Amino acid sequence: MKQLISQTNLILSLVFLSGCTTHVNTTPSQNEVLNSLSNSNAKKEKIYWMQNQLNSFFEKEWNPTMKKDKEIQKKYGKKEVKKSFTLQEFVDKQAAYNKAHPTNTSKSNVKKLESMPVIGNESNKR
Repeated sequence: MKQLISQTNLILSLVFLSGCTTHVNTTPSQNEVLNSLSNSNAKKEKIYWMQNQLNSFFEKEWNPTMKKDKEIQKKYGKKEVKKSFTLQEFVDKQAAYNKAHPTNTSKSNVKKLESMPVIGNESNKR
């Protein structure tokens, strides 16, 4: 009896699994739900406000500043096909950007944050 049950389970499994692989409607390329979830076949998403702001910043401020800075051009201006990103490169470019565009603390929230007892410096804490 045990052999009959195990053979029956094996035969049924083979029938079901072979039926799924040969049936035309179950192929992944024709499965609409799978295609909507898959990254390879996903539709291009819309670019939203934050991405537009970042793209605008890079085009109008960051890239022109990096092109004008001679030290950055000499150090990182080489165009390589496969160039790995380094943190030092970002730090150098950020320093060059801050040098070209000094910040005005009177217009920022730095003073407000530093005046808060928990966040600010030791003299503000009680």
